[in-house]
Amino acid sequence: LLNSIKKRGTIKIGTEGTYPPFTFKNDKGELEGFDVEIANEVAKRLGVKAEFVPTEWKAMFAGLDSERFDVIANQVGINEKRKEKYDFSVPYTVSGEQIIVHKDNTSIQSLEDLKGKKVGVTQGSNYEEIAKKAGAEIHYYKGSNEILADLSAKRLEAALNDRLFVAEYLLKNPDKNVKAAGKTFDNSQMGFAFRKGSPELVAAVDKALKDIQADGTYAKISAKWFGEDVSK
Repeated sequence: LLNSIKKRGTIKIGTEGTYPPFTFKNDKGELEGFDVEIANEVAKRLGVKAEFVPTEWKAMFAGLDSERFDVIANQVGINEKRKEKYDFSVPYTVSGEQIIVHKDNTSIQSLEDLKGKKVGVTQGSNYEEIAKKAGAEIHYYKGSNEILADLSAKRLEAALNDRLFVAEYLLKNPDKNVKAAGKTFDNSQMGFAFRKGSPELVAAVDKALKDIQADGTYAKISAKWFGEDVSK
């Protein structure tokens, strides 16, 4: 497959194109985002161009199976079940659950600290279950923006969300009175996904990802989208 990609001069990459800030279309209709930039860098180091194939998430693995594209770049979580059927690159992002509090709050640093506290969640989310188990006083909201607005106004004491969402939100909204608290938990790693049977391609992509990190390119892309290094 690596030889085929080099002969054709492009690597076909499955991605949603509807999942900001990772992969989405800007006002001009151009595909951009964190995953798009990382994939473009990987392609460049393979000596080819990235050819993106926008695909709905529910059809993503079927598209890989049917060889519509060579690889998926779409924040695919690496887990044991998926590894039974697919190969993965080295991880290129690490995420997890993050507690968010008001900037003035110094008392909440862990899940144990949420007991009895007013915590905002979206109904039916994983965060609702986590907050319930922690013994929090649950307050329900339609979306994250409403939760963060009430947290900023001190109507809530804490909220829970994905670490990468929080990093991007804080980068775009430095004037908001909220901050990340404590360490992330339930961490997960994301990588490029491949059909099994292409070890040379996986090795070449792994080398490209490691080179991107070693020469500082990854840090620049990560800082642009999240204001921090999201590989750790």
